[in-house]
Amino acid sequence: MNRYTIEHHVMVILGGGPAGLTAAIYAARAHLNPLVIRGPNPGGQLIQTSTVENYPGFANGVLGPALMEQFEIQASRFGTEMRYGVATQVNFSNHPLELLIDDAYVLQSDAVVIATGASPQWLGLDNEQRLVGRGVSTCAICDGAFFKDQLVAVIGGGDAALENALSLTRFSSHVYVIHRRNQLRASKEMQKLAFQHEKISVVWNTRVMDIVGEDNVKALILEEVNTEASSCLLIQGVFIAIGHRPNTEIFRPWLQMDEQGYILTQPDSTHTSVAGVFACGDARDKIYRQAITAAGTGCMAALDAERWLQKAGLIR
Repeated sequence: MNRYTIEHHVMVILGGGPAGLTAAIYAARAHLNPLVIRGPNPGGQLIQTSTVENYPGFANGVLGPALMEQFEIQASRFGTEMRYGVATQVNFSNHPLELLIDDAYVLQSDAVVIATGASPQWLGLDNEQRLVGRGVSTCAICDGAFFKDQLVAVIGGGDAALENALSLTRFSSHVYVIHRRNQLRASKEMQKLAFQHEKISVVWNTRVMDIVGEDNVKALILEEVNTEASSCLLIQGVFIAIGHRPNTEIFRPWLQMDEQGYILTQPDSTHTSVAGVFACGDARDKIYRQAITAAGTGCMAALDAERWLQKAGLIR
């Protein structure tokens, strides 16, 4: 990385979602002058969310983009610097830590907070992204209440799919679980709960070929895997639950991760396997994946980083 222009910072935060911006708020208030590299999707997954009704402090709900705008304003108020950009390479072999941004310049940082989040896996259908927030979702906990007394479908066959389905039964009139195989991957206990629920029906050996709707989801076009017979399922909402992928690939040579790529942290902390590197939000959380939990670990990362910097003698 020697051929690039080099800047030095006390703290660099990778990611501009709830975790990264909360870390920035705490770090800025501690006078660490953090630099946030906002990543390819500033605001994280909330940018694709319509009304957020489960974030504390907004009794009447708040639009996802508006919530993230408030995060940014608050972080900037305390002196956070924000830049558009993506970390394309890192070198965690020595201190200060090095980050190559946009293949254009190098940031040297005493501490790095990784808040790069995770991306939901999609079916790859033409109408899928167009109808996000208008009937297409990846989070039943977030959006289930919008489908009260409506017909909905969940796509997937793992624990996440059945958790979504069971959550939706509290609101929707009926939930179809659509799975392309003849058996589910979910745990036996989850399957038992789903099979026993009167509001859940499993549609076996079926793949989704299209999502129908102009302004809102109206139906799914389905295909039976074995016979290739087509059918139309009338619904008002579809929840894609075929997994998430943490945005952590560039850190794989340097940090300990689980087999899915989620960054492992030390117990009761955000410390990673490399000193001075901290992980928060969905880059390390495959269980809760909520804005409020991401923000909470962002706070933890900033506090952990500040204490580490003090102990290392890098700040007073």
